[in-house]
Amino acid sequence: MNQGKQPKGLKVDRALLVGVEIFNDKKVLSLENSLAELRRLADTAGFEVVGEVTQKMSRPNPKTFIGTGKVKEVKSIADELMADVILFDDELSPRHQRELEELLRQDTRIIDRTALILDIFAQHANTSEGSLQVELAQYEYRLPRLTRAWTHLVRQAGGGGGRTGGTAGVGLRGPGETQLEVDRRDIRRRISHIKEELEKVRAHRQRHRTRRKESNIPIVSLVGYTNAGKSTLLNQISGADVYVANKLFATLDPTTRQVELADGQQILVTDTVGFIQKLPTTLVAAFRATLEEIAEADLLLHVVDVTHPHAMSQAEAVHNTLEIIEAQDIPSIPVLNKIDRLSDPEGAQHALDSFPNAVAISALRGDGILELLQTIKSKLYESYETVQVEIPYNMGGLISLFHEEGQVDQIENRYEGVFIQGRLPVRHLTKYKPYIVEGFIPN
Repeated sequence: MNQGKQPKGLKVDRALLVGVEIFNDKKVLSLENSLAELRRLADTAGFEVVGEVTQKMSRPNPKTFIGTGKVKEVKSIADELMADVILFDDELSPRHQRELEELLRQDTRIIDRTALILDIFAQHANTSEGSLQVELAQYEYRLPRLTRAWTHLVRQAGGGGGRTGGTAGVGLRGPGETQLEVDRRDIRRRISHIKEELEKVRAHRQRHRTRRKESNIPIVSLVGYTNAGKSTLLNQISGADVYVANKLFATLDPTTRQVELADGQQILVTDTVGFIQKLPTTLVAAFRATLEEIAEADLLLHVVDVTHPHAMSQAEAVHNTLEIIEAQDIPSIPVLNKIDRLSDPEGAQHALDSFPNAVAISALRGDGILELLQTIKSKLYESYETVQVEIPYNMGGLISLFHEEGQVDQIENRYEGVFIQGRLPVRHLTKYKPYIVEGFIPN
């Protein structure tokens, strides 16, 4: 697969896009808008998009995903446009991939949306942790898709200069074992090793998060659709120098900076990977250690590119991903970014009407930043929620913290632990989430 933009003089792979709209299938973006996003993904990966083909169906074809007639049309157009790659806007099953590879031109590669995103992540992974996470996602994606086309011919281990039917040598591949089976075993072994390494990373991150929580400094995480301007915002409010680029997935590795609010109050702000619709499940799993930075935050700043024509749909995609990582209940502030690019002076107000309780800003110019910082302070230090919790007796620190920072209305020693009903600052809610009384809904 491509490795980013090609240097001048080198051939750039030509890509044909294929998009499918399934009736009654709930998607964040329409077929047209999803293909526009796929075009941008292809550009980020270094492909030259030369055309696109669409189809509307009641359900995918079990063999070829698109209809058999549409396969012939795609082949004809790909030949006419001399396409090197056919990019599908959905994740193809291993069977779909195999069938399409057999029916389309032999030297044309079939790449689905998931493989394309994995490739872009691989290009942008600049740390050992990021590289491991991407490698794990790639291997788990490829494993069920391994075919004989990826491997050598069937070979038997034994003497006689590679003759078939020889006696298997000690420690070599067994009689009749294919290269495909060896490749699968090697990939499983590598997956196991990477998971062990990432578990160490996860434990290391957890220790850091525990120390941060013990300091009682609130943690604020930036979330948003890719290229919404999260890194620019982090630079603006912290004076940091985080890498910023006008491209998808410019930031993969989390970055945390300390920010001072009014009256000298401190917060920690973390920027991490941007979201996208149809974010591959293999990536979500592989980036678990990174995404836990979001799930354990005290407050989320949901950064939205207010100039994007599908800002509402992108916001929905972010909410969907937050649900996947179980962070949907963390208090959040919608932050409408890039108001400096709005040609309509009333555009910012219209956007604010669409996103209740939002703050409009320009992370690049600094417009609205003071209001945003004040809103963060109000949310973290002045907002309280009513809770009912039952805290185990061995979690005495949480019991003490409730008395020190919250307002206790009722307290009772029970068999399992200490029952407390009262009000807590929202910045502490995530600490008590595991102990909220079942069936209780915070106000």
